[in-house]
Amino acid sequence: MPFAALWALMWAALCVGYWLCLLLALPAACFLMRLFMIQHDCGHGACFGRRSTNDWVGGTIGTMTLTRYGFWRRAHAAHHANAGNLDHRGMGDIVTLTRNEHVAMPRGRRLAYRLYRSPLVMFELLPTYLFVLHYRFPFGAMRSGIQPWLSTMGTNTAIAGLAELMIWLVGLGPFRLMQDPIVVVSGTIAVWFFYVQHQFEDTLWAHDGDWRFHEAAHHGSSHYELPPAIAWFTGNIGAHHVHHLSSRIPFYRLPRVLRDYPQLASVGRVTFLRSLRCAALALRDEDQQQLLLFQELRVDGPACRQLSAKPTSGEAPVRRQTRRRLDEVASEAPRLRAIANSARETHQVVSYISAGAFGSRTPP
Repeated sequence: MPFAALWALMWAALCVGYWLCLLLALPAACFLMRLFMIQHDCGHGACFGRRSTNDWVGGTIGTMTLTRYGFWRRAHAAHHANAGNLDHRGMGDIVTLTRNEHVAMPRGRRLAYRLYRSPLVMFELLPTYLFVLHYRFPFGAMRSGIQPWLSTMGTNTAIAGLAELMIWLVGLGPFRLMQDPIVVVSGTIAVWFFYVQHQFEDTLWAHDGDWRFHEAAHHGSSHYELPPAIAWFTGNIGAHHVHHLSSRIPFYRLPRVLRDYPQLASVGRVTFLRSLRCAALALRDEDQQQLLLFQELRVDGPACRQLSAKPTSGEAPVRRQTRRRLDEVASEAPRLRAIANSARETHQVVSYISAGAFGSRTPP
């Protein structure tokens, strides 16, 4: 396969110079990302007709992508079931606080959140930590029985065996010189795409009472427009709103949905230049219904002090609640009109998907 061939070329390039090995690490990381997307579709049962085949292929690829496949599959399913739901955050997603939550936090925790959301941590340190250390343990399900441990430790054993084989072939030093940059670059690519798919200015977030699955899929996931070559390496995952409408559509069928329903192309559209600004978004403003930059929020300002202030006893709770609800309805009017206008196309796409638009699971 191309990834194995590039790995062998990187080994040969060490005789020429490490600079050439590093250059080859970029395409190798891109092919590893392609493998990750195949594993991703296996987790959704979209690559093959039988679940056992999907799981076997996904688990095998997980050894190369350093991903505990079985545990990841369940966590990722939870992400799909709750994407954009403010009351079910923290499972398989990027931690995102609301403006009010950030204001109410102690100064030390606000600083920690700023560090977590900084590009250096989010796209450089966090990806390496996730794939190298975090995925070695079933964090989030440590007390959920033996199955998460079996999945995680089974993957760890397979990774250790593969690593020992490659170290025996090329030596520990060359192995680290080749594999380390591939892991860092591919991890950064994976986290960047996962970030942009849900962290854009007007992405939809809602509480349980207002959250609807198809609405969250349609307006809470982006359409990341990419050049054809990058779209191929990333398994067309830029059409993420379509993927969330029906995760059983294989990645190679997603462009067909956009061709058959061109109105979807403008929904959640994020260009590459716009995505660069998304990297600095950090807080969900429930009043404006959008993500904000830290620069747009002054924690010590009067508006924030008003947000964190305790309610006065002179104002009746029922009256305050009524006034707040009226303000919410007024601010929601433009978005509700947009949702009403797009309801028909959403229904059409869901019907299209239910009718079997994804066709055969055998790649063309």
